[in-house]
Amino acid sequence: MSTDQPTLTEAADDGPASATPAVDPRLLVREQGLAGYVGEFKRKMRAGDLGSLPVVVGLIIIWTIFQSLNSNFLSAENLNNIAVAMVATGMMAVGIIFVLLLGEIDLSVGSVSGVSGAIFAVLAVTHGVNEWLAVLAAVAGGAAIGAIHGFFFARIGAPAFAVTLSGLLFWSGFMLQLLGSNGTINVDSEGLVGKLTTYYFTDVAAAYGLAAVAVAAYFLSAFLDAKRRRAASVPARPVGEIALRTALLAAVGFGAAAMFNQYKGLPLAVLVFLVFLVLTDFVLRRTAYGRKVFALGGSVEASRRAGINVDAVRISVFALAGTFAAIGGLFWASKIAAANQSAGGGDLLMNVIAAAVIGGTSLFGGRGRTWNALLGVMVITSIQYGLALEGIATPIQFMITGAVLLATVVIDSVTRKTQKSAGRA
Repeated sequence: MSTDQPTLTEAADDGPASATPAVDPRLLVREQGLAGYVGEFKRKMRAGDLGSLPVVVGLIIIWTIFQSLNSNFLSAENLNNIAVAMVATGMMAVGIIFVLLLGEIDLSVGSVSGVSGAIFAVLAVTHGVNEWLAVLAAVAGGAAIGAIHGFFFARIGAPAFAVTLSGLLFWSGFMLQLLGSNGTINVDSEGLVGKLTTYYFTDVAAAYGLAAVAVAAYFLSAFLDAKRRRAASVPARPVGEIALRTALLAAVGFGAAAMFNQYKGLPLAVLVFLVFLVLTDFVLRRTAYGRKVFALGGSVEASRRAGINVDAVRISVFALAGTFAAIGGLFWASKIAAANQSAGGGDLLMNVIAAAVIGGTSLFGGRGRTWNALLGVMVITSIQYGLALEGIATPIQFMITGAVLLATVVIDSVTRKTQKSAGRA
């Protein structure tokens, strides 16, 4: 912290008539040490700024309950299976988060994921096209579908709900048409897509190396950012706080690596998912495009007056949702080793939206991070696997997942009202 910044006492001594500007509350928090952080935490709770706390606490409770019911729940094999199983839904939830940040919804992601799997299977299996080209075609198809939805929403002015609901029906029919009378095309389990959910890096160095790289990258990024901010005389995290955050990340990262290595090793699916989470988080938080997305979620009219091309951003967001739906569809095809008529159906759409919302993304727009997809899908998949271990019927699983989603939406609504009352929304 710069020595030129006034302390709380100095600011008070100057009196109300002083020309000295008010001190940034974040600086005061860091001057007061641990007591300051405790006070800041209480202030955020009163203002409804809960962040990811509810979902983290909820995940701990879920794991504790299921572990008490079945000692195999937290076994390395079961946790590894949960990690791989959550990737397809998680990928699709990443795209949905971009749409939710605008305050909109996309109901077509399930059917788009089915179309993606069908495009890949028809090209790679039926027509013998190179798998890499078939994958690119499938992902490009998802992006094009999303852009079409975005065009009707942004340029024509049709409600996103109606556009994507129509897309859900249309693309489901298109998928059935692609698959033909058989309705199922098996995917080579040893091929590119087939290995997405079955390949593991068996060398223990892979998982531990990934954890080490993640921890080192976080520390360097946070340290250099703090150094840059101090040089500019703006609030920055002290080294002690950065070290504590790094230590917590290291505990989680190396703990997960140890768990993976107890079973088969680091799953390729998890590695790909984490890479996409890092990239999309960087886009949202560190680029002008990300700031435009958040701006639109706050106020469309204010964004337009600020010179943002509202239509272009909206179309691009729906194109991103289609892209991630397609990627998720390829992971689903890998998981079941086929593209079939049931792809993209069932409770998939509900789980995708639930993962984004449960993870902490607001349904009202303007608040959320792509990491919310990871937290949310962990909750949903943990519930599914925990209930399956107990032999609970599927209808009960639907009811419990729906109740969790409702509770999350209620918390989101109450939080938003609290923030408005506190002048923070």
